[in-house]
Amino acid sequence: MSLTPSNMLPLGTKAPNFMLPEVTDRWLVQLSDFASKDALVVMFICRHCPYVIHVNNELARLGNDYENSRVGIVAISANDAQNYPQDRPEGLAEQKEQFGFKFPYLYDETQEVAQAYKAACTPDFYVFNQERKLVYRGQLDDSRPSNSLAVTGEHLRQAIEAVLTGETIAPESQRPSLGCNIKWRESD
Repeated sequence: MSLTPSNMLPLGTKAPNFMLPEVTDRWLVQLSDFASKDALVVMFICRHCPYVIHVNNELARLGNDYENSRVGIVAISANDAQNYPQDRPEGLAEQKEQFGFKFPYLYDETQEVAQAYKAACTPDFYVFNQERKLVYRGQLDDSRPSNSLAVTGEHLRQAIEAVLTGETIAPESQRPSLGCNIKWRESD
């Protein structure tokens, strides 16, 4: 396990487009499906990473808390499933079922979407406003598997609420997420 920080995509970046299959039923989900939402949370997660395992319950709470709201949430896994079989779509579907994720969970087999977002680790979080400009990137909260801090989702939740109320999120308050590096496929 390699501890990797977020790349911290520049604020104001437009959300890269995506069209990826949902892991449970394979229907395609794309960025435009969230056009009616005032905020969009894009998170890169996977099944096997201890840092994601540590926050799975909070991710489920986020999905429950913002279900049927002005916030869209989508999770994407881009790990090389050939070398990390737990991160195959069927394994991701089991994770979604186990934790009751209420948001689409997508599989980025080509890893092109993860590259477009400059995702570096799992978990990696991005919050976009209604114009789909990046206003927050970074950590869920200060909790890690190695510390005794409670998993609250505090930083991500504050960012979401700031978008909904029209407040500015101070760039200096945004700290990189830390987690396992994305498992990139080897080039041919």
